[in-house]
Amino acid sequence: MLPARNEQFYSRLPANHISLGELLTEDHLFYNVPESWHVVITDLRNSTSAVAGGMHETVNLIATGSIVTVLNIAFRAGVTVPFFFGGDGATFILPPVIAGEAMRALAVFRKNTYENFALDLRIGIVAVSDIYAKGFELKISKLKVSGAFSIPVILGEGLYCAEKIIKSEDYRFDYEPGPGDVLDLSGMQCRWDKIGPPEMDQEVVTLLVCVPTGKKQAALFAKVMEHVDGIYGPFPRRQPISVPRLIWKSTFKKMEMEMRVRKGRTSVLGLAGSWVAWLIGYVYFRTSSGRNYLNSLVEMSDTLVLDGKINTVITGTPHQRAELQKALDAMEAAREIHYGLHVSSESVMSCYVHDLQDGHIHFVDGAEGGYTQAAGMLKRKLRSAEA
Repeated sequence: MLPARNEQFYSRLPANHISLGELLTEDHLFYNVPESWHVVITDLRNSTSAVAGGMHETVNLIATGSIVTVLNIAFRAGVTVPFFFGGDGATFILPPVIAGEAMRALAVFRKNTYENFALDLRIGIVAVSDIYAKGFELKISKLKVSGAFSIPVILGEGLYCAEKIIKSEDYRFDYEPGPGDVLDLSGMQCRWDKIGPPEMDQEVVTLLVCVPTGKKQAALFAKVMEHVDGIYGPFPRRQPISVPRLIWKSTFKKMEMEMRVRKGRTSVLGLAGSWVAWLIGYVYFRTSSGRNYLNSLVEMSDTLVLDGKINTVITGTPHQRAELQKALDAMEAAREIHYGLHVSSESVMSCYVHDLQDGHIHFVDGAEGGYTQAAGMLKRKLRSAEA
């Protein structure tokens, strides 16, 4: 595939309708990301402190905003790109045709984020060719998790390499946005209340798992997912989002926060427009079309991310979680994996709605900053392992 003609590389990948465990054992279903593409990472500095200070919803919305920023650019360019939600940031793999525009728009978003919330959004870009030059792999496949929803699956430590480069003290991306740099956050929504698990005796578990360097990543990820599937059941059964638990709720505080993320300011007219949109949604979700949308919302909730590590939000009973932790502890004791885990009573969801048919995706995190809390636990374990 010629470098100048590979902007459709990801959209042309076949979506594999098999279990994740099966996919991870089929090396021939993974492809090298083109050398001409770029890895782009967004990450809120000191997100743990922000979450501890009660800003977990703001942190999630900013992470979602960075995804919406890039996806709107990709949509206008007619390309499909892999992306990964991380609770306090996001990772993208972008073709060169949109990489520069995406970074300029993210610079505007970074500036708005700091001016409105005093939160520092780190943004960075690394060429895939540089990752390969350092000896790291970056392989990708596509997994169909429902009739209308597929997710990218990454193997190799290429994204970890890019993250280390971007988070190093020497890295700088100091672009100062100009008047011609446009930020488009249309489609971003934060209108759902916190979501309880489908059953009363259940809890929400946010889980991160990584494999130490030199270990067989795919085989060990498959082993972890075998435990998850065996204890919690298949993907639909452990889904923390269910239609009966969805509550279309908003407050002026929530609307104001969403406006500040989207536009960098608030206005009476804008708040009135948001309130009208909320009322329209309230009526719409009581129609047959609205109920169909809610069913597809559950299917298209982003609760499983594989970006070189496992990131997932699942629901089940405390007994199931104890069983899972026992299995993960055994793998950790054998130095096969490291993991971080956070338990909450609810999940939170922010959304990107390009259209009400197939053009929407919903980003799920455990309440009280589940991914951020689980990442904190994982980082502590990694530091202990390196000591």
